[in-house]
Amino acid sequence: MRQWTVDAFAAEPFKGNPACVVEPFEVWPEAARMQQLAAENNQAETAFLVRTADPARFGLRWFTPALEARLCGHATLASAHVLFAELGFGASLMTFDTLSGPLHVERRADGYRMDFPADPPRRIVPPAGIAEALGVMPVEVFVAAYLIAIVASEDVVRGASPDLAALRLVGSEATDGRGNVAISAITTGAYDVVSRFFAPGSGIPEDPTTGSLHCALTPLFAEKLGRPRLRFHQAYPGRGGDLVCELRGDRVLIDGRAVTVSDGRLRLEL
Repeated sequence: MRQWTVDAFAAEPFKGNPACVVEPFEVWPEAARMQQLAAENNQAETAFLVRTADPARFGLRWFTPALEARLCGHATLASAHVLFAELGFGASLMTFDTLSGPLHVERRADGYRMDFPADPPRRIVPPAGIAEALGVMPVEVFVAAYLIAIVASEDVVRGASPDLAALRLVGSEATDGRGNVAISAITTGAYDVVSRFFAPGSGIPEDPTTGSLHCALTPLFAEKLGRPRLRFHQAYPGRGGDLVCELRGDRVLIDGRAVTVSDGRLRLEL
């Protein structure tokens, strides 16, 4: 059984967000076994695929080292990259059936375009303890699947050093529960928005580049900046990932690139 490690939202190795992708199954393995492998891989996400009668359609599930995720962008991008670039699937469009409904990934000349559901956030009163947990003072706080704290500047985003134990207790308002908090700021230059995402509630201290987060960031900042297409940078220290996102009705189009960094063989059967 083969497994690939792919750096998603990256044009070169050791950037973006790594995900493990296991070669497609005919039927789903037991969830407990998939969770064990995800914990063994110890990446933010391990993606599992199952074939369907349609060669351009797959079932897709994602596991962090601690739990099964409801939605994951970078491991969806990594999965499509493996199917297109490593396994030679000829279709130009792949559909993935997931816990968040059908997701589409199109192969393009300069990378891939993902079609995801928008998750417009609503503004809330800052929850008790969020400033202390983040170590920075939010200007505004929004909630969708995750909490989103808007801060004063890109420098504040890059310099944040949160208390992860305290952060695990923050964010019960979020759809995906406590301990999943983004910080973001409008910036100038190469990007429109710079963010980071801390997810101890999902077993991930800090996620390098988070596609699902941008389902909420895109409608939020499209409204603030007055245009639907935005350039995002997720500023994980030492890596960083780039996304171009466009709000189109109730969907978010996410453009990104991916690169395979390893191709291995698992000496076990799930």
